Amino acid sequence: MKVSIGQDSHRFDEENAPGSCLLGGVLFEGVPPFSANSDGDVVLHAVTNAVSGITCRNILGPVADRMCRAGIRDSRAYLAEALKDLERLGHRISHLSLTIEGKRPKIGPKTEEMRASLAALLGIREDSVGITATTGEGLTDFGRGLGVSVFCILTVE
Repeated sequence: MKVSIGQDSHRFDEENAPGSCLLGGVLFEGVPPFSANSDGDVVLHAVTNAVSGITCRNILGPVADRMCRAGIRDSRAYLAEALKDLERLGHRISHLSLTIEGKRPKIGPKTEEMRASLAALLGIREDSVGITATTGEGLTDFGRGLGVSVFCILTVE
């Protein structure tokens, strides 16, 4: 069994507001997109980083940059690339726990949709995906609504 932590954060691209942002492969309407060279899905980026923590091959960075230059901006593709490494090593994901910090968007109404999306992407059951969200009482830029930060813990066997 191995455990890894993943993290990512992005500011909102207010210049393109109103728009929509992606979190865990789920679209949140009426919230600006993230400022990023990809679709900016901070949830999928955090999970990709957690997978990289297990496989010891960083996907976000040179690999994702090459993919982005080739026109691949979908964060699901970056996660799929990381999951290939995990499979090659013979590991299987058993659980994912996420905590999301931000004032917006409101995560609660879409928690189940996010769990279903993540479970499908990772090939695990929905009851093996835990999601919590907080505003952090507005103590950080995320809690003040300027962006979103995600931490996750990934457990593999």
